[in-house]
Amino acid sequence: MELYKVRKFIPKKCVTLDVPASKSILNRAIVLAAFGKGDVTISCGSFAEDTRAMLGCLTALGIHWERCERGLHICGCGGNIPNRRATLDVRSAGTAARFLTAALAFLGGEYEMRASEQMTRRPMEILSVLEEAGVRIEPLGEKGHFPFRLRSDGIHAEELVINTDVSTQFASGVLLAAAISRPLRVRLTGSRTKGSYLLMTLRLLDAFGAAYSREGDIICVTPSAHSPDFFEAEGDLSGACYFYALALLLGAQVRVRRIHADSVQGDKKFLSLLAARGVLFSDSEEGLLADGRNVTSSRGFEEDMRDYSDQALTVAALAPFADSPTRLTGLAHIRRQECDRVHAIVHNLSALGVPVREEEDGVVITPAPVRGGTIETFGDHRVAMAFSLIGLKTGNIAIENPSCCQKTFDNFFQLLDELTS
Repeated sequence: MELYKVRKFIPKKCVTLDVPASKSILNRAIVLAAFGKGDVTISCGSFAEDTRAMLGCLTALGIHWERCERGLHICGCGGNIPNRRATLDVRSAGTAARFLTAALAFLGGEYEMRASEQMTRRPMEILSVLEEAGVRIEPLGEKGHFPFRLRSDGIHAEELVINTDVSTQFASGVLLAAAISRPLRVRLTGSRTKGSYLLMTLRLLDAFGAAYSREGDIICVTPSAHSPDFFEAEGDLSGACYFYALALLLGAQVRVRRIHADSVQGDKKFLSLLAARGVLFSDSEEGLLADGRNVTSSRGFEEDMRDYSDQALTVAALAPFADSPTRLTGLAHIRRQECDRVHAIVHNLSALGVPVREEEDGVVITPAPVRGGTIETFGDHRVAMAFSLIGLKTGNIAIENPSCCQKTFDNFFQLLDELTS
């Protein structure tokens, strides 16, 4: 079994590092560029497996792209997909799975959609919405999941209703599809109609020239006439948060390049949790700095994390070292992500001797001394990265299957080696 032994980190100076491009921003931009009108250069630096999966699908569709000095150069097809009969493999990339399925349904063609075993376990509620709009979906496994065959002559409905309870990516996929195809009214229902990732999608629509209006939970989209020549993707704040957490956990100074205070990424809310506990943030041209040198203690967390749930595991890893119990809510939907992340929190903290109680919508964690052990990642990159924090604090943690981080952060453990060497 592949293991990574996390060494204890004793910060002695300010740490400055790079993270990959935000796959949430980058994969949205790639969809808008690939299916829009005109050529686009996307400045993005490095990127990880989810984006490679998206680019592999573009190749299968006959859409030309290439690496360039600034990042990626994509030749938009203007909605006219070169290969309208193709087999696509989205691997484990949720953004590619949701965004491409919606785009292809709107633009038409016949496509066999395949994915990794992990992705086949994740439900695709968007398929029933597309079927109601006239798209033909033939299951090649369990209904409502990958793999499937999609046949479409385009979507002609004036309005689609999308529930946001399970994932806002379905709504984002439809909004992106409308921006590269035809005018559409999207009616949002559920508990996350004003979620940060939907705001991110709308900002990307604006950056790529699509018009939209919003009244309450109804969003009307008009396609873009032409894509911009250039777009810059931010660094991945979700990945940066593991390092910013060290400011609270270890009193470190951490700067991450290409992350700034005006980020559009929803995980910016995690930085507010750190700031409320004494971490000071300052921005510069190089990147956002977190300074935890004056932090002496940290109270527990009482948070609804529904809108930035990628950081639930991060907060759970900080909770054993707090001065009071932590209660996290708004987590029911993360049971159906790369793994059951609520179970991953409970299983791993319990194995390390930390009292934790599972609730229907979250967890309650009581601070306690952490004993050594091996973190079971369940093949989930966020489990591996978040629980590495405990190892950096204590030096007695090993991470099972560390290569699962390739999904979003290829060199995560290389950076840990550099920190602790």
